[in-house]
Amino acid sequence: MKANPMTTTNPIDALLAEKGVLLADGATGTNLFAMGLEAGEAPELLNETAPDTITSLHQNFVDAGADIILTNSFGGTRHRLKLHLAQDRVHALNKRAAELARAVADRAGRKVIVAGSVGPTGELLVPLGAMTYDEAVDAFAEQIEGLKEGGAEVAWIETMSA
Repeated sequence: MKANPMTTTNPIDALLAEKGVLLADGATGTNLFAMGLEAGEAPELLNETAPDTITSLHQNFVDAGADIILTNSFGGTRHRLKLHLAQDRVHALNKRAAELARAVADRAGRKVIVAGSVGPTGELLVPLGAMTYDEAVDAFAEQIEGLKEGGAEVAWIETMSA
């Protein structure tokens, strides 16, 4: 039987089948604060202003055995970035976040999955707030396109309720 050309293997499932257990990185924000990030600063801006800091963080996670590293993009939607006057840099900041993680993963000497971290917009949806469903979809799609272009293999959805 021929494989369906539209079927792709989920990289997490494939690596899990190979290893049995996967270890993801963790405490990105906590580590960035320990590395000098100040309260109120946008970690995503470090992708451009301090790429060595982000690369070092990813490398530390890989060295500790992480099979999955998350991009530095948790607050990477335009709605979060507007708090730092960076709402027009969504694509560039997310792409750069994925590029930094991808470079570390590619040098690991083993399979390391780059997961694009996608956090909440910080806005409430209608009827509790002003954001429409379509606006939320557009915000996440814009972020994920940058992550994908930078080399993220999967979207890692964090801290959202259904």
